[in-house]
Formats: sequence, structure tokens, C-alpha cells
Amino acid sequence: MSTTDHPTTGRTTASAPWGATVLGYPRTGPRREAKKALEALWAGRADVAATEEALAAVRARTLRRLNALGLHAHDASIPSAASSYDHVLDAAVTLGAVPPRFADVVGPDGRVDVAGRSTIARGRGADAPLEMTKWFDTNYHYLVPEIGPDTAFRFADDSSVREFSEALADGFLTRPVLVGPLTFLLLSKPVDGAPAGFRPLDRLDDLLPAYADLLAAHAAAGATWVQLDEPALVSDSATAGVADLPGLVRRTYERLVALPQRPQLLVAAPYGDLGELLEPLARTGVEGIGLDLVRGRLPEVDADAGLREALRGTLVVGGVVDGRNVWAGDLPRALASLRALEGSAAHVAAGTSTSLLHVPHDVADEPQLDERLRSWLAFADQKVAEVVVLGRALRDEASVADALAASARVRADRAGAPGVVRPEVRERLAALTPEAFRRSDYAVRRSAQEEVLGLPLLPTTSIGSFPQTREIRAARAAHARGELSTQAYEEFLRAEVDRVVALQEDLGFDVLVHGEPERNDMVQYFAEHLDGFAVTRNGWVQSYGSRCVRPPILFGDVVRPEPITVRWAQHAQSRTAKPVKGMLTGPVTILAWSFVRDDQPLGETARQVALALRDEVADLEAAGTRVVQVDEPALRELLPLREADQGAYLEWSVGSFRLATAGAADATQVHTHLCYSEFGEVIDAIDGLDADVTSIEAARSRMEVVPDLARQGFARGIGPGVYDIHSPRVPGEEEVADLLRLAVAAVPARQVWVNPDCGLKTRGYAEVEPALRALVEAARTVRAELDGHDGSHGRAVGAGGRAG
Repeated sequence: MSTTDHPTTGRTTASAPWGATVLGYPRTGPRREAKKALEALWAGRADVAATEEALAAVRARTLRRLNALGLHAHDASIPSAASSYDHVLDAAVTLGAVPPRFADVVGPDGRVDVAGRSTIARGRGADAPLEMTKWFDTNYHYLVPEIGPDTAFRFADDSSVREFSEALADGFLTRPVLVGPLTFLLLSKPVDGAPAGFRPLDRLDDLLPAYADLLAAHAAAGATWVQLDEPALVSDSATAGVADLPGLVRRTYERLVALPQRPQLLVAAPYGDLGELLEPLARTGVEGIGLDLVRGRLPEVDADAGLREALRGTLVVGGVVDGRNVWAGDLPRALASLRALEGSAAHVAAGTSTSLLHVPHDVADEPQLDERLRSWLAFADQKVAEVVVLGRALRDEASVADALAASARVRADRAGAPGVVRPEVRERLAALTPEAFRRSDYAVRRSAQEEVLGLPLLPTTSIGSFPQTREIRAARAAHARGELSTQAYEEFLRAEVDRVVALQEDLGFDVLVHGEPERNDMVQYFAEHLDGFAVTRNGWVQSYGSRCVRPPILFGDVVRPEPITVRWAQHAQSRTAKPVKGMLTGPVTILAWSFVRDDQPLGETARQVALALRDEVADLEAAGTRVVQVDEPALRELLPLREADQGAYLEWSVGSFRLATAGAADATQVHTHLCYSEFGEVIDAIDGLDADVTSIEAARSRMEVVPDLARQGFARGIGPGVYDIHSPRVPGEEEVADLLRLAVAAVPARQVWVNPDCGLKTRGYAEVEPALRALVEAARTVRAELDGHDGSHGRAVGAGGRAG
């Protein structure tokens, strides 16, 4: 292993002994073993010791698998990046930033076990959980730390050190992966009651000593490298308001580099482009920097002498293998990018652009996929193999010539395969006119909808799905195995719809849903009914905590062979005189929660999906559906992290939604739903969707978004969620009423709808029924409080319909 003197610090540092590494690996287990262990704990079927033993088994399996795939056991090329629930929650626990309401879950030694972490994440009784939101522009959700002026930072929980030692005892010298200090603070929120103007970043100087102790503990345990993830540095929204970001980066990492006892530091910046921060970070003397070369640009080291000098003593892990999508990589092109970095850095290693937690485990575990399609794919294990090939190519390209040639053949085969390009789809898109993206003026639509629907002030509804009970899942599985006939299965589903409709009638809802028992997932269900998609059997990806999803694979042009949802909407409507919503997933969300083809612009693919949904809306209307909801919970999720790229995204994303919905008649009320996003950043886009009613997540943040809407002058219907469905807590009527009062204090009551934050699929009826009853009763209470008032909070009805 060679050594290099860093040009800025003069420190002699060891070049990395590896030629290839990954920034992380799926942590649920190939059969969702971690999910099942957590849920057994929550259900009382396992104790803490058994749960932690099961999680340790998942970690051990990961180490063995990565070693078998070509990463070495003794050189820190294998990351130690497991988590029982969420890595940001882990960071908060490690650094002593546990909210005071959960102080009792902290042991006398500072540790928080898996049960305690679950309590912080899920809440209990009157103790609300940490807020949850999207991790950059992905479908992963992280828990938002709460930081105040008095948060007592310290190295409190040594779980990451114990997991490193556990691996070392098993024969693996791993590289612990931790959330970096800047990202930790930039993604945190101020505690309630913090002084005006306070930012968690203000506490950086108080936080760094805790990191110093954490790094020292890892060094004492034998760690030679630690990876600090700093994705916030590639996000304009995360760093907004930071006056001297380059100076902040220098100050932070110069302090960490100067520590007397620490491992070597690999600072990774996934999900985008470090841009101007690369040089100041390199000049701090950190031994390694991980670059996302899929979303980010290749540094122009040949044209920038200062950057070239700064990198001279640094390991650069070139993230040329896409950690977020499932297509086999273009290995010759990736190798060319790595070659372009050689000569400017002390050492260049092949790596992934991000952690592989965003992709499934192994494409070989999908034997039911079309063999030709499967040859185009690379899940986590195949991506590790690609990284290993590239690492070998950096040393001896001739030794992997066959693998490089095979990569080029796969790309060529995919481009010419049937179904990838369908002329009839391209012709229909080319024929679109501006009128296809526009509806009538909202005032005209509102009048027509009031006439047809006749709804009360503060109308109540649900977002879409009702609990997917054990019986529903068992019937679906039996049907898939051929043990339950299609006729018997559909009779079961119709009976379930009947039960859900009757329950909503009993609760007193104004606009009903059919509960979606026929849908396994809000995206996968549509993928199964659209040409151009394939679905997996074991392609599970963690969304948050124990929640896993199976993103479909969108490989070709999109066509709807026949109506998808109409017969279920018709059946539900036949059971009630109240309006039942037709339920569709929007084009942006279908893209965001799928693995999407990378051979054409996303906007073009989105418009193809939008045309299929437009046809579905027309068929729902023809069948008598008066309210259609087109969900776009991922609208904010795909927003590019750099402001310069956001305008083009918002244009095509908003346009695809409008293409899907603009064919609806004036009297058809179009709803949309958005959740777990920083809505303030996309208020204009939400307005641009031109939906008649927009429901949004708002319960955990206690209506934080509503003032943004008020300042925007949002004039259409708005349903800020009053029931947080991502926690097992059951809110009481007064709690819901208080949230509703906050909403109508900021937005005219005639615009306000009353609904949960999100669909109810993951909850149980024991929680859902009392929560929804509280929701309806709270609406009646606040409606009565508003009764008789004039003006914006009176019984005059706009988007909500007629007073009743």
C-alpha cells in the first residue's frame, strides 16, 4: 500500500488498498428478514434480544455476500452501513439528540435499543414520533432530528462501533458508514419553541466534539477508514441560507482531519454534483472523496490546475455505477470516466454513485422475468460485480476485456428489442396540441361541481386505500398460487369493497373510496396493467422502517390495453348514493416509484404514462364517476437538487399531470394527493397542476404547510391531513379538531377538506376506525363552530361544494 503527502496539510496518508467499493448495500435482507424481525417485535412475537439477533444475522449475511462478490474482507472496501430503522435516526441516537419526550428509552449507558428506536420513529400515546420526509430526490424516507439551542450533543450510543467490532470478530475489516456532521444538521429541524432565527447548523461547533469522540472510538476498535456521507452538500435547498458554504466545509473537515486519533476519512457526496465544493473539501486533507458521477459531472481536472493540485493527495471513489436504477451499466463509458480522473488523484477507485439501498438484492432471484429483459438488468449484487470489474480494469484492462465487450452487447440488444419503441405511441404524442393540457377556468368548473356534488362545508373523505388485512393478503397469495379461482377471488374483493363502503357510510364520510383491496401497491398495480412495464417477485426496496416496496421496471413505450379501474369504481358506486372517487396514480409518481428506462428523457416517458391515464379518466367518467383522484405524492421527490435544473423538471412534471387530467369534464371534480415533501419549494407547481382539490400531508408538522398556501393565495380546494397514518397512534377528536382549526385560520374554510395524511393500507382497523370516527366528529365540531359566520370562514362554499 503506497503513501502520499497531501499538498495542503502535508500529512502522509495511505492510499486506499482497494480498487473498488460500494457506498452501501440493501439492509432489509433478500427475503425482508429485517422487516419481519421488526414487525415481530412490534407485534409482541419476539423480544429485543431475539430481534437484535435477527438483525445481526442480516448484517453477517451482507458481509459474506459482498466478500463473495469480489470485495475484500481485510481492506475496508466493504461498508458497514446497516440500520434497524433509519440511518438518520441512528445518527441522532449516536450523538445524544434524542427528544426529551423519549428520554426514558435511553439506557443508563447512553444506548437506545431497537425497541427504543422504534418508539422514537413510530411514537406512542401522546408522544408524537419524529417527523418523516423524503431523503433528497428518492423514495426513501428519513426521520428528521429535532435540534435546539440546548441539545446536549455527545457520543452517546456506540452501536456503530459494536457493529464494526462484530464484523471484525467475524473476519471482516469493514468501513463504518455514518451521516456526516453537516448533513446531520442541515437536515434537522429546530425544536418547537426554539428562538426565532435559530438553525440547527448554529450548533456545529458543539456537535463536532461528539464526532471527534465517535471517530476516536472507531479508531480504537481498529477501523482504518470511516465513511462520512454528506449528500446535503449537493442540494441547493438543504444548503439554502448558508452564507459561506465553502468556508463551512473547510472549517468542519479541517477540524476533523486534525484530530489526533481517527481513522482515514472517505467523505461521500451522493445524489448529485459537489460543484465548487470539491476543491475546498479536497484541500482539507480528507483522505478520500466519493463522487456521484451518474448525477454529477466529471470534474474537469485537466482544465483546472487548482483542483488538480487539491486532489493530488486524495483517494477519489468515482461513482460510475448507478446506485439508484436497475439497468446494466455501460462499463466502457464508466471506465473512460475513471481513466479521466487518473493522474490527478493519489488513487482512483471504482464505486457506486450512491448506496445500493435503493435497488433490490439480486436479479438472479427473478426467474419469472423475461430472459432477455433480465439480461439488461443489474440489481445490487450485479452492481457490486460491475464495480469489481471496473476496479480490475483500472489495473489490467485486458483481464476484463470480455466483460467490457459483453456490456456493450447488452446495451445494443436493449436498444433494438421489440416493445421498447412503439410507433403508435410516438405518433399520438407528436399530434398533441396545447389544448390537450388545459381545462376550463376554475370558477366554471367549481360551479358545475357544486351543482352535481352538493357537499357540505369541510367535506370529509379518505385518501384512497383502506387496511390491507391479513385476509386480503392471504386471498391474493392464494390466487397467485392458483389455489383460489379468479371468480372466487373477485367475489371476495367485491365483498371487501361492500364492507369498506358500508363502514364509510356508517362513519358519515361525504366522499367515499372503494378501499383498493384489489391493489398490491399503488404503482405496481398499474404497471401490471400497462404494456411497457415488468414487475418483480422479490425486488423489494426499503421505503422507511419496515416498509418495503417492489418498484416495477419501465422498459418500453407505455400502452393501456384496456380499462384498469372502471369496474371496481362502478361496483363501489352501486353500493351508495354518495360520490365514490375513482382512484389513479399520477404519471410523475409512477415514474418516481418505478425503475425507469434511461434511454430517453423522463418527460417523454411521463407523457406516455399520462396518455394512458387520460384514457382511464375518460372511461371512469363514461361509467358515471363524478370525482377522480390522480395521486402525485412524488411530485416534490423528483425535484432536482440544483435550482438550475428545476425549471425544466417542473415544466414536464406539471405538464404530464395536466395531460392526464385535462380531458375531464367541468363537472368532474379532479383531486390529487401529495405527501411527505417540503411543499414550500413546489407551491407554484402544486398550483400549476390545476386540480380542483389537493390533499397534502400536514399532521406531523402540525399544518406547517398551510401558511405557505395562504401566502401563495391558493384558491382551490385543499385537504391538509389531520391524521398521521404513518404512526400507530390514534388521534382523539379534539386533537384532530385543533389541527383543523389551524387550517381554517389560515385558509378560507370554504376551500378546506378533511382527510388523513395518506392512504390507510399499512394500518389496522383497530387504529383506523376510531381515528376516522374522530376525524368525522372533529369536522362536524369545527363546522358547527363556523356555522353562521360570513366571509371566508362562513358557509359560503367554493371548492368544497354546497353547504349542508
